Amino acid sequence: MENLGRITPATALVLEALLSAESVWGLQIVKDTGKKPGTVYPILERLEAAGWVQGEWETSLERKGPRRRYYRLLADARPLAQEFVRAQKSRTAPAARPSPAFSAGEWSAV
Repeated sequence: MENLGRITPATALVLEALLSAESVWGLQIVKDTGKKPGTVYPILERLEAAGWVQGEWETSLERKGPRRRYYRLLADARPLAQEFVRAQKSRTAPAARPSPAFSAGEWSAV
């Protein structure tokens, strides 16, 4: 498993989608993240090349339409993925607004 280097917010979203299930269809990851396929699929390819994710083509012949590619986060990558997702969420969480010590009318008098 290779170091990913810098983790973008989009990569953290893909990792979060992969953490949510044992195996996830690529287009479902696109839907879950709200990102475009042109963003998600290169991230999945990079994660797969780095040894974080394993992708497999659907083998069922019962379903009509194009084959689906399913992705699963490997066990070794799971703790790091959780850490990256947690770190990204803490960066993007809205800062708590302190409650004012004075009411609005008192501010004008100060």
